[in-house]
Amino acid sequence: MLRNLTPLFAALLALSACSDSAPAEPPLAGAAIGGDFTLTGEDGDPVSWGDFAGQYRTVYFGYAYCPDVCPRDTGNAMLGLKAFEKDHPQLGAKIQPLFISVDPERDTPAVLKEFTANFHRRLLGLTGTKEQLDAVTKEFAATYSIGEKQDGGGYLVGHTNITYLFGPEGKPLAMLPTDEGPAAVAAELEKWVH
Repeated sequence: MLRNLTPLFAALLALSACSDSAPAEPPLAGAAIGGDFTLTGEDGDPVSWGDFAGQYRTVYFGYAYCPDVCPRDTGNAMLGLKAFEKDHPQLGAKIQPLFISVDPERDTPAVLKEFTANFHRRLLGLTGTKEQLDAVTKEFAATYSIGEKQDGGGYLVGHTNITYLFGPEGKPLAMLPTDEGPAAVAAELEKWVH
């Protein structure tokens, strides 16, 4: 019985060894995610996707008043980016992190500026009209829905919580594993940012 399992263990060992090396092609290569847009930045000025041509970009859709998921995901993504920047300063400087708010009613440019400052000095908050956000979320394979207002006027926003990594030409490369913590995010950046 034990003799019959030996080839299985050998095969599993070989597979695990293969998984340690980076795949030849990014997992999101060729995916129809992303596209040009113009939104409003933290300083109230228009910001376009094309403004970051030649840079890697991380993109997360969320909102500043989010009680849990957004701060956790954004925190892990930005701590991972900081770790990557520490080990690879020149490569880290090539990454522009973006936080796109899907709560335009509350997330003014000033609110976004205060929110993003808590996570990374280069994290840029963007927002827009409902029509603009509907178009951008569709292009970036994301969704959001505004919840009902509570007695105090507050409300929750349901949204996709994926942090995408895009290459210098604006093409999707991978999803950052923010649920696994900053070290996993830094390791994923190491695979694709060159």
